[in-house]
Amino acid sequence: MTARRWFLPRSPDVLGALRAQTAATVAGVDALSAWASGDAAAAERVRECEHLADDRKRELRSALSEAFSTPLEPEDIFQLSTGLDRVMNAAKNIVREAEVLGRRPDQPMADLAAALAEGTRHLAEAFAALGGGGGSTATAAADAALESQRRVERAYRDGMSALLALPDLHEVAARRELYRRLARTSDGLVDVAERVWYSVLKES
Repeated sequence: MTARRWFLPRSPDVLGALRAQTAATVAGVDALSAWASGDAAAAERVRECEHLADDRKRELRSALSEAFSTPLEPEDIFQLSTGLDRVMNAAKNIVREAEVLGRRPDQPMADLAAALAEGTRHLAEAFAALGGGGGSTATAAADAALESQRRVERAYRDGMSALLALPDLHEVAARRELYRRLARTSDGLVDVAERVWYSVLKES
C-alpha cells in the first residue's frame, strides 16, 4: 500500500519579514539622525538602508501572497509595511533635498531627526511584540512612539521661530522646506503607531 502524502500550505514568517523591514528602517533613520548631527558620511548609509528596506518590503509582500494564514490580518501587515516604507523613503528624500539645496543640517534638523529615530525604535519594539498575545506590550511601545513625536512638534516650532531672525530669504525658504519634510515624516510614523493599535484591537 502506497503511503499517502499530505501537502500542507506554506506558512512563511510574515511577522519575521515585517521585523526585517523594520530593522532596515531603524538603521536608516538612525543614519538620518547621525547625518543631521553632522556625520556627512551617514548620507550614504541612509541610501543603502533605503535600498535594503525596499528588498525586505518585497520579501514581505511575497510572503503575504503565499501565506495560508497570518498572525494578523494581511491588510494590517501590508499597511504597517507600507507606512514603514513611506518613513524610509522620506528619510532618503530629506538627505537628497538638502544636497540639492546645498544646505548642511542644523540643530533643529538634528533635534527633529533624533526624535524620528527614537520613534522608529519604539515601532520596532511594537512589532517585536505583535502576535503571540503580546498586544499590550505592542500598544505600550506604540504609545511610546507617539510620545516621542511630541518632541518633533516642539523642535519644529522652535526651528521655525528661529528662522524669523535670518535676513537671507533664500536660507529661510530652504530651511523651512527641510523642517517641513522632517515634520511630515513624523506624521507618517504616527500613522504606523496608530495602525499598531488598530491591528491589536481587531485581534482582541
